[in-house]
Amino acid sequence: MAINNKKDDKDQHRLNEKIRVKEVRLVGDNVEQGIYPTQKALAMAEEQGLDLVEISPNGEPPVCRIMDYQKFLYQQRKKLKEQKAKSVKVVVKEIRFGPQTDEHDYNFKLKHAIGFLEDGAKVKAYVFFRGRSILFQDQGEMLLLKFANDLEEYAKVDQLPKLEGKRMIMMFSPKKTKK
Repeated sequence: MAINNKKDDKDQHRLNEKIRVKEVRLVGDNVEQGIYPTQKALAMAEEQGLDLVEISPNGEPPVCRIMDYQKFLYQQRKKLKEQKAKSVKVVVKEIRFGPQTDEHDYNFKLKHAIGFLEDGAKVKAYVFFRGRSILFQDQGEMLLLKFANDLEEYAKVDQLPKLEGKRMIMMFSPKKTKK
């Protein structure tokens, strides 16, 4: 009989005596597949020293398998861990401009943006308007569009310049490059 300490795993599948239907469909490698009375299926599992686990409760009759439940849970957790490790973590780097950023600062920030994009990070470029500088929205938009044009070979534009409060924001993601 399987005893498990994890609460979420326990609720996932019914096993052994918790299966309260008249008959079940048995599948698996170590049994002859077919429909059996639940008591007979339980006896077969007991005979092999394994658990009767309900795989698909929605089936008519429910589908069950005879297996080592602890081993099954271990393999499921292992698969989940592998999937989590393979998932890509998205990093967003921010680059801040003023509406009247001069050429040297612009080139310095452009160089950093290219570095971030080559490392696979997304870039959020924004122009911050302080006080009355909000009057220079068109300059901010031109600056961001020039930035997008200069980054054309390294990035694709996710979001065109958009004013949010005192910031005009533009998003870039790296282009896939063949190495």
